[in-house]
Amino acid sequence: MIVRELKTLEEMLPHLNILRELYPELELENYRSMLENMIPNNYAQVGVFNDDECIAISGYWLGTKLWCGPYLELDNVIVCQSARGTGAGKLIQNYLEEKAIALNCHIMVLDAYTNNFKAHRFYYNQGYSPKGFHFIKILNEDGLT
Repeated sequence: MIVRELKTLEEMLPHLNILRELYPELELENYRSMLENMIPNNYAQVGVFNDDECIAISGYWLGTKLWCGPYLELDNVIVCQSARGTGAGKLIQNYLEEKAIALNCHIMVLDAYTNNFKAHRFYYNQGYSPKGFHFIKILNEDGLT
């Protein structure tokens, strides 16, 4: 298994099938439109490939906030159901941690759904801990995927 950076729209679009494991209703044109908005704003992806097959993917954001300075945020870490337990999630984590260190990020952050206990256990084992609550206020229910 190897990790590859996906930085362009053309590199990201072919892996929509993996994102559909988390977002089954995500349509290609909507995904394309979102990526066109996200990529210019410090968004990229990494994929784990077994031969030429992508078996796991994660988006990530680079940013800076007053409370923490430079940070790397993992976004939608998804390992294909058939590849769970292979270490693909750990490969993504390690790759992005090395990237964050190389970019002088002070922290790494992520969101995990409150009912995703397997993810919680994985992230605790990777050294993450909750710092606070991520509050949301839904303004357009139809706009959510």
